[in-house]
Amino acid sequence: MDLRYGMNPQQRSAIAAPVDPGRWPIRVLHGSPSYINMLDALNSWQLVSEASNALDRPAAASFKHVSPAGAAVAGPVDEVTAELNGVDRAAVGALTSAYLRARDADPKSSYGDFVAVSQPVDAELAELLTRLVCDGVIAPGYAPGTVAALSQKKGGRFLVMEADPAYVPPRREAREVFGLRLTQERDEVVLSAALLDDVVCGTLPATAAEDLLLGLIVLRYTQSNSVCYLRGGATLGIGAGQQSRVDCTRLAGAKVDTWWLRRHPIVHALAFRPDVRLQDRINWQIRFIEGDLTAEEKLRLSGALSSPMPELTNEQRTSWLAALDEVAFVSDGALPFRDNVDHAYRHGVRYIAEPGGSIRSAEVQDACREHQIALARTGLRLFHH
Repeated sequence: MDLRYGMNPQQRSAIAAPVDPGRWPIRVLHGSPSYINMLDALNSWQLVSEASNALDRPAAASFKHVSPAGAAVAGPVDEVTAELNGVDRAAVGALTSAYLRARDADPKSSYGDFVAVSQPVDAELAELLTRLVCDGVIAPGYAPGTVAALSQKKGGRFLVMEADPAYVPPRREAREVFGLRLTQERDEVVLSAALLDDVVCGTLPATAAEDLLLGLIVLRYTQSNSVCYLRGGATLGIGAGQQSRVDCTRLAGAKVDTWWLRRHPIVHALAFRPDVRLQDRINWQIRFIEGDLTAEEKLRLSGALSSPMPELTNEQRTSWLAALDEVAFVSDGALPFRDNVDHAYRHGVRYIAEPGGSIRSAEVQDACREHQIALARTGLRLFHH
């Protein structure tokens, strides 16, 4: 298969070919994928397929630059997400709910995302995708008429790809870098609740265990170093590709704060003019939450609102953030210092899963005990590069 281009547009010569001749794990139903589109499709499909099988619910992911901006299984869609996306929260279907919850984790980053869902795309999800800014979708099938509808997006350049759920990948995988071929065994360890049996402090409710399991699956397909925060079957903040794990923890934690503050009554009540586009509303919400608007930005935001701009005080912000609770936190590698626990605790974390085995694991455990956080040691590293 000739790809549109490689990693960058100047890399004009790029192809994709199956390792097993004639056996493709995915096929293109519409559009012309690039190298990165193909990586997004392959990684995101593995994530949602594995999550759906492990948790027995439809799963969805919103991918950007070969890492998920958000991921979720089917579940309740809250008022903020429903209103923003113009859906009836009481009537939304399971598959659409999974994607809405995944995209809402970090809607700023999900602008122009690659969508992955674990079940065939139905008419409801297809209609939603036609209204959102996204670049492509991968699913194990499509309801009649949905491929034709999606093919009209982006002036006909929207990618529609179909995964083969029965495909079994080779046991060894390889890549070539600067003239060197690197080959390794594929990581085939099954991620299940059994990995969370070693709870070294605190107790782990069933709902928290499900969130931690989802987190392990999410991080398996997220560029390392990576951590994620989760609650209620959805990611709230994912930190990917940081050289320092605590920086990753802080970055993802800031996304959690933004997600939670978007639910503050003052932020939710921002009254935008009807002509203000969805993504502009999201971006303005986030800038308003960040609290450091310049004088010029205040004028522009006021112009986008149909009523006077309210104020969100530091006291209101602090009080609201303190109410976030029951958050789960997962790390793809061992937590090297207790600072990760201290930062995670500030974002409502009550449950942590990490491999353990660092020379300071005892300090990490002590920090969890001090903060009354349940700690599960998986003994399994999930680096992804």
